[in-house]
Amino acid sequence: MISSARLADMFVDLTDTLVEEFDLADFLHGLSLKVSEVTGSGAVGIMLNDHEGLHSVAFSAEDVHLLELFQLQHSEGPCLDCHRSGEEIADVDLATATDRWPVFAARAIELGFDTAHCFPLRLREHVIGAMNVFRSEAGFLTGDERKLTRALADVATVGLMQERALRRAEELTEQLQFALNSRIVIEQAKGAVSRTLGVRVDEAFELLRSYARDHGLRLTALCRDVLEDQRAMARVVASARA
Repeated sequence: MISSARLADMFVDLTDTLVEEFDLADFLHGLSLKVSEVTGSGAVGIMLNDHEGLHSVAFSAEDVHLLELFQLQHSEGPCLDCHRSGEEIADVDLATATDRWPVFAARAIELGFDTAHCFPLRLREHVIGAMNVFRSEAGFLTGDERKLTRALADVATVGLMQERALRRAEELTEQLQFALNSRIVIEQAKGAVSRTLGVRVDEAFELLRSYARDHGLRLTALCRDVLEDQRAMARVVASARA
């Protein structure tokens, strides 16, 4: 049985990994090793989903990686079912699972695995992946092993969701900053065209928009060119006077 001090270290390590310079590969590999230690299984694999579907992203042994790729290729196996349902799939005797997963179960047995357990990476209604635990010896996970594995999976999921949210927030911030910078460039170009042609600012804006559309240009790019290149300004002016 793992000591309470060791368990505390595991959970602290999971949260510390998220503080700075987050490395997804290292984080997930560390999670697979922790679950391997908790369950006594050397075969732990993790899949995460994105807009394209599930991907095998971390594993404690190469044969697990092969088995997870096999699941994805044949669209069959506990990890896929777990991800779809968002529910834990535990205590699966692979020898009796050939009706449920005929292709996968046969391949898993061929690789030397006897049992399978799968835990969703889920935060409330959000399921972002699943984690497989395979055993090469008869016997299922104990109640304590399952509880600890679920706890590790839950903490990891919270961390991953937080990291995704932060990344989205950073992307939104960058997009907002780009929009603000673009607005400044457009306002400056409007003023420059207004002064050059002696027209109102709103008329200058419509001239810029029309020119950009007629020539297949992005408005912000055109405005930047007008400010930085006298030839671009001359072309806009000539078009307006034509």
